[in-house]
Amino acid sequence: MSSSTSSTPPWDVQRLPRADGSVFLVTGGNAGIGYFVAEQLSASGATVVLGSRNPAKAEVARASIRSRVPGARVRAVQLDLADLASLGTAVEALDVECLDAVVHNAGVALDGPPREETGAGHELMFGTNHLGHFALTRWLMPLLSSAPAARIVTMGSFAAKSERLDLDDLQSRHDYRPKRTYGRSKLAQMYFGLELDRRLRAVHSAVTSVVVHPGGALDSLTTSRPPVHVRTAGARLCGAPAALLVQGKHAGAWPAVRAVLDPAVRGGQLWGPRVFGLRGKPRCEPVWDHLADTLVAARLWDASCDLTGVDFGTVPG
Repeated sequence: MSSSTSSTPPWDVQRLPRADGSVFLVTGGNAGIGYFVAEQLSASGATVVLGSRNPAKAEVARASIRSRVPGARVRAVQLDLADLASLGTAVEALDVECLDAVVHNAGVALDGPPREETGAGHELMFGTNHLGHFALTRWLMPLLSSAPAARIVTMGSFAAKSERLDLDDLQSRHDYRPKRTYGRSKLAQMYFGLELDRRLRAVHSAVTSVVVHPGGALDSLTTSRPPVHVRTAGARLCGAPAALLVQGKHAGAWPAVRAVLDPAVRGGQLWGPRVFGLRGKPRCEPVWDHLADTLVAARLWDASCDLTGVDFGTVPG
């Protein structure tokens, strides 16, 4: 599908459309790509809520955004996706009548053993990155359904392109390899985002679900936002050669921001960077072949319901 129509101007990452009066939630909005998603969305005039495990870090991020975006409306709620039992309280703390978009961005990435678990006994990366967002979506659905045309934007990963789910070992109990487990947790998120949109369409919901990925986004190429992120001269020098292929996290935020704000974006689409899926301005790209497997997506959905105890039932319209 074309990314723009004759009635809408070409997308410009530096000149975002206005979204005054809207409310957007960004999970993990206090650091990394999530911080830049929140900062950029706040420039649209919307109220941006940072979902963060750490209130102190959220306050630092909030202050940074307010110092850089004149008149920014930004606040925070405590949100721990690894603690499924706390999600209802976190959603109540939003204290809004409707929610216009949520960006499922927060994530845990472990570099090495040992395998860790959430309090509920789920593998930490799968439990946080996928199951946490899966359950959070159910809690948010009444607020999203109350908005005129809400969007659920799921932040996947380019690392998921080369992974495949093991539906018999979703929790990596039998074969734990941290990088692979991370990639699979992000792949599970992407399957969920696409399956969710199919189910929303089936009940003619006004809510849409879009999947995005940031391409290759490195700290060494990321614009400084002290004290949230500080890029040293050494990091800048070391990262320079990589800039031919990948980008910083400020640019990695662009597909998610476009998925929230661009009226031409449609549910069920996949958005990523324009150049080889690794860097550049955001574009709609073909859904990866393995992500188009609806049988895998449906089995993952059922397993996720069982693991979280969440019953979506008929997705509300």
